[in-house]
Amino acid sequence: MSRKTRHTASSTEVSVTRVYDGSTYARVNSIGHDGERAFVLVPGIGVSSSYFERLAPILNGFGPVHALDLPGFGGVPHPGSALSIRGYADLLDKVIDELGLHDPVIVGHSMGTQIVTDLASRRAGLSTIVLIGPVVNAAERHIGRQVLRFAQSAWHETLRVKVLAVSGYIFCGPKWFSRVLPEMMRYPIEEQLPRVTAHTLVIRGEHDAVSPRDWVKRIGELLPRSRSWEMPGAAHSVMHAHAEEVARLCVDHVRQPPGDDDRLHHFPEHALDPGDDSLTLGQAVRATRARITETIGILAGDDEMLERGKTAHAEALQEPRED
Repeated sequence: MSRKTRHTASSTEVSVTRVYDGSTYARVNSIGHDGERAFVLVPGIGVSSSYFERLAPILNGFGPVHALDLPGFGGVPHPGSALSIRGYADLLDKVIDELGLHDPVIVGHSMGTQIVTDLASRRAGLSTIVLIGPVVNAAERHIGRQVLRFAQSAWHETLRVKVLAVSGYIFCGPKWFSRVLPEMMRYPIEEQLPRVTAHTLVIRGEHDAVSPRDWVKRIGELLPRSRSWEMPGAAHSVMHAHAEEVARLCVDHVRQPPGDDDRLHHFPEHALDPGDDSLTLGQAVRATRARITETIGILAGDDEMLERGKTAHAEALQEPRED
């Protein structure tokens, strides 16, 4: 396992574009232009591309990164009726084509793993995908049980993730969330996994009750070509709290020859990044101002303002810390 992930400078300039399918569109937040492979990041139910705010800049050291805001989430308008997982997957397919991406690495988190799996089971040209915290556990396909599992996992999330989740659910709203939730609950990901020919990386957090260990082991067995990893100390949003380690796994996965390994590997604790991810007072102030600009841009439907806010936020997070 490689210790080093970055090989080019990470960009903080965010560009925002829209990819339409009729009147419905996905908002694409992109950083970087050069690199070995492009990444497309697909978030879960109710939340936005902000869940990848720490992962995306690290992956950008390897290639361009495009993080999606899906219809109904992140302030993107939703159609009159709920999109199915297949409908979201078709929109993801259109994003890949519209951006002119050749065999990008598709990364899905939570419900995003269903979207990525559905597309990968039908689009043979995708050679590499990553499933983070895959849902829904077939042994617990009940809303009440999933609410309990989510609460158990949320207990172990960082404060920043909890704030992102709350703000995401506010933008989504209970009406749209309640329409999409049944689509997520009924989607049989276990039936589609054997049809996926892409080389697949599966990642879960140690405390992820939504995507438990036995379920992830079963997913590894169902996939024709996969490797699975568990991150110590992490919960459902492992790619935020442990962005450096998840990026390292993703890049190593891309560089490894395709293979199949049914074992669940445990990321060594001694290899965890010891870096301090807390913000200075100045960073926190600038990041908050940037979030306000983002929010105004979303509410106003002003993508240029949204770009400014997201770029300012990325700059605040990445600026050097003073000793």
